[in-house]
Amino acid sequence: MLDGLDPEQREVATALHGPVCVLAGAGTGKTRAITHRIAYGVRAGILPPASVLAVTFTNRAAGEMRGRLRQLGAGGVQARTFHSAALRQLQFFWPKAIGGELPRLLERKVQLVAEAAARCRIRLDRNELRDTTGEIEWAKVTQTVPEDYPAAVAKSSREAPRDPAEISRIYGLYEQLKRERSVIDFEDVLLLTVGILEERPDIADTVRRQYQHFVVDEYQDVSPLQQRLLELWLGERNSICVVGDASQTIYSFTGATPDHLLNFRARHPDATVVKLVRDYRSTPQVVHLANGLLSQARGRAAEHRLELVSQREAGPEPAYTEYADEPAEAEGVARRIRELMDAGVPASEVAVLYRVNAQSEVYEQALADAGVPYQLRGAERFFERPEVREAGVALRGAARAGGNDTLLADAVDLPSQVRAVLGGTGWTPQPPAGSGAVRDRWESLAALVRLAEDFARARPEATLADLVAELDERANAQHAPTVEGVTLASLHAAKGLEWDAVFLVGLTDGTVPITYAKTDEQIEEERRLLYVGVTRARRHLSLSWALSRSPGGRGGRRPSRFLAGLRPGSQSDGGRTGGAGGVERGGGRSRRRRGPVRCRVCGRTLTDAGEIKLMRCEGCPSDLDEELYERLREWRSAQARQLGQPAYCVFTDKTLMAIAEALPDNEAELARIPGVGGRKLQRFGADVLALCAGEEVGADAGEPAGEQVDEGAPESVTEAVTNLPEK
Repeated sequence: MLDGLDPEQREVATALHGPVCVLAGAGTGKTRAITHRIAYGVRAGILPPASVLAVTFTNRAAGEMRGRLRQLGAGGVQARTFHSAALRQLQFFWPKAIGGELPRLLERKVQLVAEAAARCRIRLDRNELRDTTGEIEWAKVTQTVPEDYPAAVAKSSREAPRDPAEISRIYGLYEQLKRERSVIDFEDVLLLTVGILEERPDIADTVRRQYQHFVVDEYQDVSPLQQRLLELWLGERNSICVVGDASQTIYSFTGATPDHLLNFRARHPDATVVKLVRDYRSTPQVVHLANGLLSQARGRAAEHRLELVSQREAGPEPAYTEYADEPAEAEGVARRIRELMDAGVPASEVAVLYRVNAQSEVYEQALADAGVPYQLRGAERFFERPEVREAGVALRGAARAGGNDTLLADAVDLPSQVRAVLGGTGWTPQPPAGSGAVRDRWESLAALVRLAEDFARARPEATLADLVAELDERANAQHAPTVEGVTLASLHAAKGLEWDAVFLVGLTDGTVPITYAKTDEQIEEERRLLYVGVTRARRHLSLSWALSRSPGGRGGRRPSRFLAGLRPGSQSDGGRTGGAGGVERGGGRSRRRRGPVRCRVCGRTLTDAGEIKLMRCEGCPSDLDEELYERLREWRSAQARQLGQPAYCVFTDKTLMAIAEALPDNEAELARIPGVGGRKLQRFGADVLALCAGEEVGADAGEPAGEQVDEGAPESVTEAVTNLPEK
């Protein structure tokens, strides 16, 4: 059982008594260590399988752990998420503790939150509704009741998406609506389980007799509510093993905190502490960059960082590339991916990771143009896709029919049987042209074909019925086969995954770290997020950024401050540096698009007048030159006084903001900014361009003092919309 474990992993596997804390860096084999610990304890007779509860945070991780435990002969061990384990206990004990049936579980709380907001006469758009729902979830996992929410937000330096008092009202009415309709949400599952275990010592004793040994994976992500439940499960005992890495704490916005991991030794002075630092995933070059990134970190988590040591052979140095604009960056990334694929790297072993999901569109387009298949991570789960469900029904029917199914008449082995069955559901030997829903469907079915081929190689005697059983097991474990395509994912969604080649894109200040990260703690979490991205790469790692968002824009953006002192030619103080010393400059221009006005950051079609002026959504990252913006406002006030008109008749706030973001160099660039029509360009253009160039301008208005500005008819529909005042 201990063969193949390194000395530290072996120490974890044999530490079967008392509290154990495993500090495990990225790629150090923590899952291997803890599953061998459980299996070794079971085989040694120290850990009865039914008495062990292993908890983690995702169905995928729990499914992977169950699979490994089965292979090691410890299939009787329960491996579940916190919510899954709590729900089973709640369903079992509810009739005894409360009486009657457990209230229905509300799978999606958004609709009820929307109703609560409407009853409060608060109008929420789709994004605000999602954010408000997230705030309610955060409040519940931090055990904050509605009336305490505003104070809790202020204390935590959290930026609420709306007035905290409004969210407090919505939260309170949401809870009232749930009670009226006898429904509970996922956070209630934990809260109610905690309540029953606290108020009913007899039930708590029953649970503790069942589960006597606990293993908690990803312990740095535990919320206060989950920690409270864990303590109730444990009681006065100390048979617990926790595994985590404070440097991978990236979910504080959901209530996660590394404090429980960092304070474990203080709560358990006799704990066995083991550090796993041998990195089996990444090359020395990738590990060196990861270590360097954390060496600049600050704060308590940084004090407990782990210095990783690569166990792999040397590989290529990380590539740093600077592009003129985002379309050029996407085209350059797609070109490099195609080169890797031509060199033999499978598309499924390549990932493009970005800070926010809204960045994906330009990469989807670039990959499609380059003929590179891709998949979006974080969308619909594999086994929940309609085409996969349909394929499962067809395979199950063919397995029942056996030799009577005419589709299988000419199929001589399992893979050919699967291809024959799936041919009736839309699978073809060659993929369809282009991208979109048709290609997505084909990729899902092709993944099932590859799974059948792998399954047949591992079990040559397997039948179609055996494969169907395997698919059912995988569906239950949320263990989806790999779709043969490049993965597009946010940095958050990439946690727990790895690829041969990783492209970290959009690494500019304002994106990484994100513009709304204000406090030192928030900035450090952004650094940890980039660290997670770096450590996803096994061999090839590319880091890139674009100096402007759109072709022809002023290249005023800076590479992420986190790369200062790490990328070739940069200074550790994070100052602006040139591209010498190993930083490539990507070229290329993409063709200009026509059609609806779209956000230059996330690509969403803009309809709000103020957003059209900015050419971006209100909440998307900004390149605003604040000093220039204030100078423009002062100049506008002087112009308005001279003209005897409101300030917005000169330029609205949003137009000034757009100017301060675009920093136009000439009249052509200034004219492209919505809200700057031909008349205003003629009247005010010289002054605005002088201010953008840092020059001083006189106090004279663009027209004689006291003369009214006759705007006349708008020059375009866009100008007609964008010249409206915001209020």
